[in-house]
Amino acid sequence: MDAHDGEEDDFEPEEPDEFDDEEDVENEDDLFGVTSDARTICHLCGGAGFIANPTAAVISGTPRTVDNGRECPHCNGARKFPGLVPPV
Repeated sequence: MDAHDGEEDDFEPEEPDEFDDEEDVENEDDLFGVTSDARTICHLCGGAGFIANPTAAVISGTPRTVDNGRECPHCNGARKFPGLVPPV
């Protein structure tokens, strides 16, 4: 005998949620998102805002290379340029 014999299944599929009709809001923090304005991601840092700056250091008596990074000199940390900027 089955444990579910004589029981009705009360499963009802949920109705799909209505899509919100909100305006498309552009997020300035979304570097790789689609925007209505043309922009170019920095060619030097690749949109990170900083570049590698390896420095020799001694940590716990062991010589190592530490990479703290530094602000990108091309975009000054802005990560992108307005408009289309060809690589030079």
